[in-house]
Amino acid sequence: MGNTFFFTWEPLLMAWLQAHLGSFGITLATLFSMFGEEMALILVMGFCYWSYNKELGKFIGRNACVAMVANPMIKNVFLRLRPYMVCPEVKCLKPVDPSADIMDIAAQGYSFPSGHSSGSVSAYTSVGVFLKKKWAILVAVLIPLCVGVSRFCVGVHFPTDVLFGWALGLFVVLIVPFVQKKFEKRWVFYLILLLLMLPGWFYCKTNDFFTSYGMAVGFFAGDLFEEKYVKFRNTKCWWKMILRVIGGVAVYFGLNTLLKLPFSSAFLNSGTFPAYLVRALRYAIILFVDVAIYPLCFDRIGKK
Repeated sequence: MGNTFFFTWEPLLMAWLQAHLGSFGITLATLFSMFGEEMALILVMGFCYWSYNKELGKFIGRNACVAMVANPMIKNVFLRLRPYMVCPEVKCLKPVDPSADIMDIAAQGYSFPSGHSSGSVSAYTSVGVFLKKKWAILVAVLIPLCVGVSRFCVGVHFPTDVLFGWALGLFVVLIVPFVQKKFEKRWVFYLILLLLMLPGWFYCKTNDFFTSYGMAVGFFAGDLFEEKYVKFRNTKCWWKMILRVIGGVAVYFGLNTLLKLPFSSAFLNSGTFPAYLVRALRYAIILFVDVAIYPLCFDRIGKK
């Protein structure tokens, strides 16, 4: 079912923190943890892409997609069980999937490395690396730091999960742009990335890989389509910025709900290959529409 390995000090530190942080400290940790979740990362990338700086949004999205796929590929090799699953003294205060049983590996995923930690570094550090401004660099350091610490405070990751998650996110932010410069055609670079990620289809048994692979396919295809056919421009108008973000988030979650309707919840959560395939296709469609199709309406909204 999974592997158990950790340093003795890790569950002791986590149990001590949970016992001494108090209700306010736990609430704060839960809040910080949200900055590494799907909704927060979509908002960050979406605001930059749709409104602030399209190239920054693509930079964030590209790095985040690679980190999100690499993370579960590593998790499904080490198969490390989450702390609360193996250490009775550690409580699960914020499960990855609140709608599923906390002991459901397929839904909650494995522990090593921390996806929130690698995801937050890949997103927020991308902002600092791209903009090279003092406030952006501060964001690039502080938010991932708070997100990572919060993950072992709420009992879902060992501290070593977080450390490796940070390292993975930083590696992606540094290596992906460097390698991309070696390719004249971006589609070739994207194709190579997807081929490198393909082995995960043969051994990964958790939802997070298939979600992330679908998002990568949708984002990569959407980026190429937008650059060739859409070519939308960012805006400096504050109300248009807000409207674009609200619309993009609505499209993301609206499509996610709509594309689930033809299938039963039992099928979607069955952990079978067809269910994983549907999950990947669902997220590929969602990201493609949000990145490439949704921006087509920007000019029309602006005129109105």
